[in-house]
Parts: sequence; C-alpha cells; structure tokens
Amino acid sequence: MNLPATLHYTKDHEWIRVEGDVAYIGITDHAQKELGDIVYVDIDTLDKDVAQHDVFGTVEAVKTVSDLFSPITGTVLEINSKLADAPETVNSDPYGDGWMVKISIANPEELEELLSAETYGELVGA
Repeated sequence: MNLPATLHYTKDHEWIRVEGDVAYIGITDHAQKELGDIVYVDIDTLDKDVAQHDVFGTVEAVKTVSDLFSPITGTVLEINSKLADAPETVNSDPYGDGWMVKISIANPEELEELLSAETYGELVGA
C-alpha cells in the first residue's frame, strides 16, 4: 500500500499535505481501493469555513457514497476542478492529481492530532 511518509492521515482515511499556511486534502490509497471505481466527486464548500471533522463534500463510487471529512479547521480556497471531468483520477493518483481541496490552516495545533504514515498503516493493516 502506498503511504507517503511526508503526509499526515486521519482515522477517516483522508490525507493532508501541508505547504506553508495551506493544506491539500484528499482520500488515501486505502480508501479509494475500498470504495472502488470513483464516478463523481461532489464538493460545494468553496470559500466556506469548515471545522475539523466537518463534512466538506462526498465521493461517489459505483457501490456507495462516502462523506469527506476535513482533517483541520480552515477555509476551502480551491476545489480540484480536474475531478469534475475525471473523478477516476482519485483512483489512479490519490496523492497527486487526485487531491480534492486546498484549505487554509486556521489552527496549526490541529496538525499534531493527525496520524503519521506508520500509525495510519497500522490502523488499516498495511
């Protein structure tokens, strides 16, 4: 299983990549495998404030729909527009072009609550 050590993870299977005072968020390789073929990503929180653990959108796979939970508190600055026409990018490149939102970091202390790649790997049995 692919678990980049440079990322932070949540128990809800989101990953977060911090770049300065903003963060990119997506779902993990484990999550996309569990969901199966992703057919639609629905995120309507652009320019909205989200609290840590709040739902910021949903991802729809052939078999199910799953909520997306924000790992941190902040404002959604950007939604990955590529996913509107190519939601399957989440399956093929979950840690790269398959990112979902870019969010401002309101409370940097919240990052300390997130999981390391090693801890997340233990959680999912990797």
